[in-house]
Amino acid sequence: MAHTHVEAEPILDSVLDHIGRTPLVALSRLFPEHDVEVLAKMELLNPGGSMKDRSAQHIIGNGLADGSIRPGDRLVESSSGNFGVAIAMVARIHGLHFTCVVDPMASAANLAIMESLGADVERVTEPAEVGGYLGARLARVREIVNSTGAVWINQYANDRNWLAHYHGTGAELAEDLVCPPTVLVAPVSTTGSILGCARRLREHAPQMRVVAVDAVGSVIFSGDRPSPPGTRELPGAGAGRVPELHSPEEIDDVVHIDDATAAEACRDLLLEEAIFAGGSTGSVVAAVRRILPSLPRPARVVCLFPDRGDRYLDRVYDDAWLERARVRAGRGATGPQRRVVGGTA
Repeated sequence: MAHTHVEAEPILDSVLDHIGRTPLVALSRLFPEHDVEVLAKMELLNPGGSMKDRSAQHIIGNGLADGSIRPGDRLVESSSGNFGVAIAMVARIHGLHFTCVVDPMASAANLAIMESLGADVERVTEPAEVGGYLGARLARVREIVNSTGAVWINQYANDRNWLAHYHGTGAELAEDLVCPPTVLVAPVSTTGSILGCARRLREHAPQMRVVAVDAVGSVIFSGDRPSPPGTRELPGAGAGRVPELHSPEEIDDVVHIDDATAAEACRDLLLEEAIFAGGSTGSVVAAVRRILPSLPRPARVVCLFPDRGDRYLDRVYDDAWLERARVRAGRGATGPQRRVVGGTA
């Protein structure tokens, strides 16, 4: 039967059209103080499982549009996991090839997803003298570029990284929040997401404080002081070199969180809010806890939740791993914990 009127159907052209428009969730169970509102931007609900979907889509889409990436090109990038998954997803939709250079800290789940999407995964096994595993990964990336002519995404220096969040995450926050936040809390590795969001939100709230959540052992905020990277097993937050995008004058405070504290916060988040999150998200929760006592009241805190928990079952949600992380942090073993998803107790 012929239809004289056809309403638009909510059918997307590809999974890439589902990137963004992530919800805001109030964390009122975890942070019940009456004069503090903590809101989480649920970037872990992007189709690739992390906020890195936005950067991959923006960088590759604009590269194809301006010709810096051509149909059929090979892309190459160094990634601890989530950005690699995001590029693999976007590259698959656009018919591009992708090589991801990883190190032993990358999660097995992320590697399996990348390879299932058709990416070539190369592993470095020894850290570089300068820059640790990240330095080794970047050296291998340069070798691949020089020998094959692959296009290096270069998330640490690519302005389209922070612009993805200026036009995406930050713009959504500015649109959704009638009352602007007094504090933005976000994890750092390339610094693209925190800078993009901060620059957009400060157009509406110039007095907003920006708190960077870094990993213990990271050198992002080491300045001119040489500092070898510490032992970190949770990928995502922190870096073994200072990103070219880094703009420390735009950051008001830095909170360093160790692996064990991040994992403990992940477990509390799951039990109190039923949010199944990854290590970088746990770092953000731990940082919010740390800064709350010093915040002027009333406070409206917006934090970015960058990654989900299913790729951390063998770390964050494994009791034996958590005990080892506590020992690395100098706290020693504390005995069996409450059983949660993925726990071994």
